[in-house]
Order: sequence, then structure tokens, then C-alpha cells
Amino acid sequence: MNPIKHVAIIMDGNGRWGLKQKKSRNYGHKAGLKTVEKIIKISIKQKIPYLTLFAFSTENWKRPQTEIKFLLNLLENFLKNKLDELIKQNIKLKIIGNKKKFPVKIKRIINHSENKTKGNKSLQINLALNYGSKSEIVDSIKTLIKKKQIINEKKISLNLYTTNLPDPDILIRTGNTKRLSNFLLWQLAYSEIFFEKKLWPDFNEIDYLKILNKFKNIKRNFGNI
Repeated sequence: MNPIKHVAIIMDGNGRWGLKQKKSRNYGHKAGLKTVEKIIKISIKQKIPYLTLFAFSTENWKRPQTEIKFLLNLLENFLKNKLDELIKQNIKLKIIGNKKKFPVKIKRIINHSENKTKGNKSLQINLALNYGSKSEIVDSIKTLIKKKQIINEKKISLNLYTTNLPDPDILIRTGNTKRLSNFLLWQLAYSEIFFEKKLWPDFNEIDYLKILNKFKNIKRNFGNI
């Protein structure tokens, strides 16, 4: 039975779900937070050490300004209102991605949340914000060149945002879309990928547990027979 150390999720379909309910895309983004909370609880119960959630990509800046503003406000409110709960659940929060483009207020809240939770042990949530995998890999190589270090797979891995984390065992993408969307391209080399038809707000505990249980019984060869 395969152990599960790291689950990565592309939480796709929030906007479409909101429109499907004959409401706004932003209504769907807000509903998606409830699913996040459910998945966090199951991950803790299943003793999964690492959970990486793709929340905002480098490409998402192309969206309408009203939607971007709503997403940033949603992030701000989530971190403000849920920080005590994260601490109570012994959850560590780590942001992966380029923080520079975010407003000063958001950066301050992000840094505060990371500092307050850095000693927690039950689950590490890696929140991918302004994240793009191609940029991450390029930045890693630039760092090695700047340090005049040898460029090899191990060195590149050590200079990614996910340094010292195990690569994801599982990638889940909801929303009935079958692509990686510039997410953890280096780290997903040998991950088992599950594409889920349901939109993210409809994804539930049973769906998640089915995937986890299916993974546990997959024969993983890593290039061997």
C-alpha cells in the first residue's frame, strides 16, 4: 500500500460553478473556500504531511480587475479570519510563488501568517500564489549561475519554491479540464494524476477519499518494471 506524503490540487471550476448557479464567478470563488476547509480536515485525518493548493497563477493577472480584486480580498479575509483556526489545528502555512507583485498589505498578512504558523506540525499547506512553474525553474537555474554552482537535477530541486518538500504523490485537478496549467511541472514528473469532472465547489470528502484509496493500491514503477 502506497504511503501518501504530498497531495497537490488544481482547484478548477469555481467561476464556472458560480455562473452555473446563475450567480457571479466571484460567488463561485467564495463557495470554493468551503471545499478547501473540507479537504484540509480530511488531509489531517489521513495524516498527510503536505497539501499544495494552486490558488492564483502568474497568468491569473490577465483576468478582469474586479475579479482579481475580489480574489485578493478573499485571500486577505481568509488569512485574517482563519489564522487562529490554522494555529489551533497545528497547521503550517507556506506560500510558494513570487510575492513581489502583491500589494504591501497582502504581503504583510502573508508574512504574518507564515511566521505565526512556522512551528506547526500536523499539516503543511503550501498555497501557490502568483505561481508559475516555468518561471520557478528558470529562477532556480539563475540562482545556481549566480552562485557559480554546478547545474544538475538535485541542485535545481534545492532552489525551487518547494525545496526540502517531497514531490507530490498525487495531483488532483477538478473542473473537467485535463492539463497542468504551468503547475509544479518539475515536481510532478512521477506523480499519479487524477482529473475530476466535478467543479471545485462540488468536490467533496467522498471524492477525495476515493482518490486517496485508489492511489494507495496503484503499482508505482518509477521507470522500473
